[in-house]
Amino acid sequence: MHWLRLPEPRRDIAPAFDNSESARAWLDAQASTSPLVLLSTILEQIQAIDGTVTSPSEAVALLDLLRSAAVAVQSKVEGQFTRKALPMSPDEEQAFEITQQVWTRFGIAYLRLVPESTPANRCLQLQRAASALRLAHYCHYLAARSCTRLSDHLLLMVLTLAEANGVLRRPMADPDFSEHGKGTVSGQLVWAILMRIIDPFHLAAIELPVVNRLFSRWRELVDLRPEPDRSKGPYVLDLASLFGDDLKTGTPRYLNLSTVALKLGQRIKLLAAGESPEALKLGRTLSSAAASRLLNDLEQYLQPLHKEVLTTDQEIELVFGGDDTYAVLKNRILNPTGAQKSEQPLAYERKAIFGLEQSSRLSSTESRLRVASEHWAVVNGVATRAPQSDATRRLAPCLIGTLVDGEPRIGVMASLQCHDNGALSARLKWFDDEVEACSLKRLAPKGNTLFRVPAFVIRHKWGISLILPADAGARLGINLGLADCSVEELIPAEVMLRGTDFVHYACTLGR
Repeated sequence: MHWLRLPEPRRDIAPAFDNSESARAWLDAQASTSPLVLLSTILEQIQAIDGTVTSPSEAVALLDLLRSAAVAVQSKVEGQFTRKALPMSPDEEQAFEITQQVWTRFGIAYLRLVPESTPANRCLQLQRAASALRLAHYCHYLAARSCTRLSDHLLLMVLTLAEANGVLRRPMADPDFSEHGKGTVSGQLVWAILMRIIDPFHLAAIELPVVNRLFSRWRELVDLRPEPDRSKGPYVLDLASLFGDDLKTGTPRYLNLSTVALKLGQRIKLLAAGESPEALKLGRTLSSAAASRLLNDLEQYLQPLHKEVLTTDQEIELVFGGDDTYAVLKNRILNPTGAQKSEQPLAYERKAIFGLEQSSRLSSTESRLRVASEHWAVVNGVATRAPQSDATRRLAPCLIGTLVDGEPRIGVMASLQCHDNGALSARLKWFDDEVEACSLKRLAPKGNTLFRVPAFVIRHKWGISLILPADAGARLGINLGLADCSVEELIPAEVMLRGTDFVHYACTLGR
């Protein structure tokens, strides 16, 4: 198994200390250092220890001191790269790289000590490695950065070595994470895998820590087994669906997720019965409706992974935001500026005289307005934008529009992530229901100018909904007048999805 070989250590960095006492003194001297600079310095010392300290017990003692210091400042650095527009700016990229490298290098350093240690000490090193690699993965999810193949291989290495040494399920306390109680290597790996299978990139920034806390409490409820337990129904995950053929024969590869599904179901029922998210340890950031939607969403991801239905590869031209999506659907600019004003059709004049504008869709894309757009390639359901040095940065979920065979469509870009080469990939979710583009009757001030606010009315089998820009100022229960629309008024009743540039409301008809 070629992936069982660790990356070569660096041997060109001299440690800044040679024992625990001098390491504590060195850390005390860094007290006034900024959190990011401290992490960068810790990263260098991790590599120094990994490459030069040969005594396993001495190396573990030094690594543990550095680990405690890194844990203390982790939360102070995360905000510098959490769910920023992609690709990240150089400063954001630097903060992410330093932080995830700290945990990746911790994992590698602890793993390198396992073969040289006594069997009695291997559990601690493997648990430290599993915890560090889980945190490295979590940094990728916070930053919406794709995980590397190396990070997957390192997780599998921990699993293989822990099983081979008989310590996969041995409980052990972790003083740096005392709030988690005693745990096992298996629990850390399960936690990392649970976060992986629910597509963490589709979660909003406020949802990700909620889910992470849930799985931290449930990590020990899931077993890793060499054979599947089919009596547990559909909630059995084969790790081969995540890691392919990289699993070693005999390695525990099946997860029984039925207990997690049961926990989710219990909380969904309690929320419906009136329990608050805070009472269910879901935090204060989500409303009851938002928490219920999140838990239902998570339950769907626990089902067995199905292969994507192969679709025809295609190039697609996307527009972003409410105004440009309106232009695609209506074939006119909602808020024309400069030369655009003279290019506008007579629609507004006709509407002023005759009322509702009944212009038909144009069948030829050549006669449509030109709107700023981006080219994305769709392969097997995943849209990808090639690396571009001057491309607009994107943040998801966001509103998108396009033309398919001359017909306009509106949708949402979700699960956006950035790859190491700067390419972006995402899932595109289109509204198949009837969509009507319109605007709010009231105008919105921007600077010294009043602008029309784009709105999109969607008719579903279950009722009606409305998409508005995130800064439209709509409030639940308050009537919204609509212009150039077959519906005069709607009342937002519930937030269905809060994107980065839009809010999707379930609505009732105005009175």
